[in-house]
Amino acid sequence: MKTAVVCGAGGFIGSHLVKRLKAEGYWVRGVDIKRPEFSRSAADEFKLLDLRLPKNCVKAISLQQGIADEVYQLAADMGGMGFIHSAECEIMHNSVLINVHMTQAAATLGVKRYFYSSSVCVYRDMKHGEPEMTEAQAVPANPDNEYGWEKLYSERMALAYSRKFGMTVRIARFQNCYGPEGTWRGGREKAPAAISRKVAEAAHGDTIDIWGDGSAVRSYTYVDDMVDGIFRLMHSDLEGAVNIGCPHYYTVKELVDITAAVAGKTIQTRTVPGPVGVQSRNFSNERIYSIGWTSRFDLKDGMALTYPWVKKQVKKAAAKAKAG
Repeated sequence: MKTAVVCGAGGFIGSHLVKRLKAEGYWVRGVDIKRPEFSRSAADEFKLLDLRLPKNCVKAISLQQGIADEVYQLAADMGGMGFIHSAECEIMHNSVLINVHMTQAAATLGVKRYFYSSSVCVYRDMKHGEPEMTEAQAVPANPDNEYGWEKLYSERMALAYSRKFGMTVRIARFQNCYGPEGTWRGGREKAPAAISRKVAEAAHGDTIDIWGDGSAVRSYTYVDDMVDGIFRLMHSDLEGAVNIGCPHYYTVKELVDITAAVAGKTIQTRTVPGPVGVQSRNFSNERIYSIGWTSRFDLKDGMALTYPWVKKQVKKAAAKAKAG
């Protein structure tokens, strides 16, 4: 039986990845500073460890039967655009420490295959209609935020350790990922969850606030597609960074309209100041397509599964607040 360690298994994508690895027949250890918020982890074993500390990275990948065959490094201090722009120092400090120590531990202890979760935040701001950008075009670098700079540095570090120690490294640059059991309030939520919450709290015909004028363009990748891309990439021959994302792009206003349609409501929007981030991004997915991966969920399909889950959380929270 293959063994895998998922770092960041208490988070959104990590908790879903654990389920996929279990379905593939792995023995899985989940590691995080916290347990999954919305459901019990599917991992065979779950360790609460602060991976900013070197000794805990060694503990994370050391099993009774030896060193884990595969390590999936998704642990990071991250969140939606509001968090990324308000917590630059925390992101740079905490995520760099996690990646420095985890990469070192995995390489020196003899992990065979190592996955690193990067982000499309490594790319520059783009204008609407620009040609697709390939992975190599992230350099010369000009990320929009410090989160992107940290990701780019940690990519290069993982590849340097791969060259020196012979550890197989796979790197994915995630686009916006959404789905059930993701953070939906508190400032770290991504746009699909935030919009779902606002629509769920609004009555038919109400107006909700959005940052910017609603014209910023994004691609949104449903979590099942993302996890499938991670697993396929980890077991492929693709070296270097690989974009994983749905090829369809939507404005923020279109995201609101799709969510409102799923909810069966008419919702208006009001522009308020806030961190919008880049105006647009447009990426080539040809590398991930070359190993047989394609996204199965467009935004309408994914929001049809995500909105009801967020609506349920909103109702639970309201009932709890009313009860005292």
